[in-house]
Amino acid sequence: MRFCSLGSGSGGNATLVEASQGITRTRLLVDAGFSQRELVRRLARAGCAPEELDAIFITHEHGDHIGCALGFAARHRLPLIMSRGTWRAVGDAGFDPALLCIAQCGEALPLGDLELRPFGVPHDANEPLQLSLNDGARRLGVVTDLGCAPAAVAAALAGCQALLLECNHDEELLRNGPYHAALKKRILGSHGHLSNAAAAGLLARCLHPGLALVAAAHLSEHNNRPELARAALSETLDSSGAEIRIAHPTEGLDWWTLI
Repeated sequence: MRFCSLGSGSGGNATLVEASQGITRTRLLVDAGFSQRELVRRLARAGCAPEELDAIFITHEHGDHIGCALGFAARHRLPLIMSRGTWRAVGDAGFDPALLCIAQCGEALPLGDLELRPFGVPHDANEPLQLSLNDGARRLGVVTDLGCAPAAVAAALAGCQALLLECNHDEELLRNGPYHAALKKRILGSHGHLSNAAAAGLLARCLHPGLALVAAAHLSEHNNRPELARAALSETLDSSGAEIRIAHPTEGLDWWTLI
């Protein structure tokens, strides 16, 4: 199994996950927070055409995650997976119901060579879900929008060989930054976004000898810096040997193979 980020930030989010068993290959797009033209361009950069995708999973209805998903799925006849709450928030009566798959927290979804395990997170959306994925041998955790990390989230990410983990903001930069008070309160709240320190705290509960990569994601342009996110995660990882990478808003993150 391998994955790459097509971009991660307030301007848009999308992650491509691929698994293969022999001659078969499964490709899942997690979120589609760009225009259709931009998404096609970013997929091409990763060596993937729309017709090579097997499905799209949408974590929640915020624009930087759902983006062009409905139109893109309809145009390319791709299954679209999301929670019932997310569908209620964005549902389109003209969307082909044959393409819609409703996901539930804790219920495994088989998709070719992948198994998807959605789990709920505290975020200010209508039934948001994040993902643990496995190919029968390796596990990847994708968790990019949540205000805090209760025990159930840490449990869902236990045993992953790689994590795409939200490190949205540095609290000091946010508190002293240009955002108005209401927005700061939302981001800092229990249903907002994870700070670097909170991400490091969640990582500490998921840390195990098999963890090889932590990719910091969804960094705020105004309230964070890559070196601050890296420093917070490094302190937790210490001498574990796990690599830290940063998912860039425009450049994303190159392919990483879980071995």
